Amino acid sequence: MLTQIKNNQITFTDARFYIDKETGEYYPSATTILEAYPKPYALLQWMKEAGKQADELRDAAGRRGSNVHQLTENYDRGEICNLLGENGQPLYSMEEWGMFERYVDFSTRFNPGHKLIEQQVLSPNLGFAGTLDRVTKIDGKDYLIDIKTSNGIYNSYWLQIAAYRQALMIESDIEVDGVAILWLNAKTRTIGKKGDIQGLGWQFVIKENTSNDWDLFQAVQKLWHAEHAEDKPKQFSYTLSHKR
Repeated sequence: MLTQIKNNQITFTDARFYIDKETGEYYPSATTILEAYPKPYALLQWMKEAGKQADELRDAAGRRGSNVHQLTENYDRGEICNLLGENGQPLYSMEEWGMFERYVDFSTRFNPGHKLIEQQVLSPNLGFAGTLDRVTKIDGKDYLIDIKTSNGIYNSYWLQIAAYRQALMIESDIEVDGVAILWLNAKTRTIGKKGDIQGLGWQFVIKENTSNDWDLFQAVQKLWHAEHAEDKPKQFSYTLSHKR
């Protein structure tokens, strides 16, 4: 997170925290808090088998997710998204572009009406912050949507989006009919039956009642604070230019 540019220096704050610009207080992101949530057995097994490559693969997956998110945001804001740069070379991997095209398929077929796009929400009352991917109306209902490019839908995702829903309601009085994960790496091979919101390789998974997920998030939040009560965000400063 960029915090300031001053005296030929640029300062970044640890991206796991958000700053309240009015008070100067820092709040952990919901995803940071969920680092205290138990990892699935399958993920632990994968990390064990991947060994030293696990961190590299995780970082690559993170970059993939960031690139796809940026493409979908640009698309929803009416910008032209190009696969090739001015030099004729691909700007994105085929995997990233393929997931983006699944998003385009979702948008074209179901015509979602976006009310919020990549909206930061910070809740001093709840003690955390986060960035909501979308608040969208589909088929007459409002959904808080989280876009995922992972290999699976994990339980912690529902805790994350339940926390966002609670923060949105408290800090803005915006209520939604349900939450949903737009999974762009699904194993679906058909467009589904009538009424299904899915396509080839993507799926819109809805959950209307998130009370249990919110309760679980609060429990994880207590555990996180027990271990990280004294944590402060790190800051990194870099000089904007150098001359020998």
